Amino acid sequence: MVYPELQGGSLLARHLTPEVWRLLNDKETRYGVRLAHVVASGLANPDSSVGVYAGDEESYALFAPLFDPIIADYHGFGPENRHQSDLDPARLNAPNPDPEGRYVLSTRIRVARNLCCFPFGSALTRRERRIVESTVVRALEDLPGELAGSYHPLYEMDETTKERLIRDHFLFKEGDRFLEAAGLNRDWPDARGIFHNPGKTFLVWVNEEDQLRIISMEPGSDLQRVFARLARALAALERRLAFAHSERLGYLTSCPTNLGTAMRASVHVRLPRLAADGARLTALAAEYGLQVRGTHGEHSASEGAVYDVSNKRRLGITEVEAVRGVANGVAALIAAEERA
Repeated sequence: MVYPELQGGSLLARHLTPEVWRLLNDKETRYGVRLAHVVASGLANPDSSVGVYAGDEESYALFAPLFDPIIADYHGFGPENRHQSDLDPARLNAPNPDPEGRYVLSTRIRVARNLCCFPFGSALTRRERRIVESTVVRALEDLPGELAGSYHPLYEMDETTKERLIRDHFLFKEGDRFLEAAGLNRDWPDARGIFHNPGKTFLVWVNEEDQLRIISMEPGSDLQRVFARLARALAALERRLAFAHSERLGYLTSCPTNLGTAMRASVHVRLPRLAADGARLTALAAEYGLQVRGTHGEHSASEGAVYDVSNKRRLGITEVEAVRGVANGVAALIAAEERA
């Protein structure tokens, strides 16, 4: 494949130079992932913000001349840095930013995980994806107490149930054009599904963008309680499953924006006054390292002045630090809303 005509302002377009292309174009991981596979989404979608997806754990090492500058650009995390994790709820001090429940509708903390010794979603064969599903489901079925629940494959789910779960923010849907171009929608909906406890405060998505999206959520804004539930679930699952992990980059994910903690702590918060000045809202959130998305997440608009506000940094910051930052930042947004 010849050096592609790069368009747009993505991190891929910025860092895939002819020299990097020549250096990496003939390389291939043990699972058959090549550079063309890594950059496929960004080439198909010039409006991508990043434009690359790792096909497996080895991608981050073999294609480091491309991934490392992108990671440094996005996370401010250089090759000399080492990621540290901290999932201990006892070390989290995150006061409830909205104890009266006037602004925050719900809180969700999720992490992405992939099994070690398997390709990531964009490079999985149908057979491998089914093995991942069965391995994960067996581990989930052994979870105790409030984490216990049941698994629901997508192919068995009727459309009415599916749409209701998507509308209520419990279920994922078939990936967007960025995921499609990366190969993450192949064989849909085969070997994909959702596990949840009866109260839907603990959920696991199986074989979406990453092999697992592990989610703790509930109405209100008690970040401390939501984080503690997630930490218990991760401790239980790590006794049953081995996750892809790097000493330098932390937990390894399909998209390099999710590396490190692979965690997004978010709230749905209603900010009608700040909604009148979107630029100010975005700028204020950025001061606290937060990202503002629409009501239904990435690439969606706000409905009823409700925004999805979450930590932007994943890498080079611990889980405890990220959640504390969200609590402080959301409190600041609420204070600004009240002053507006």
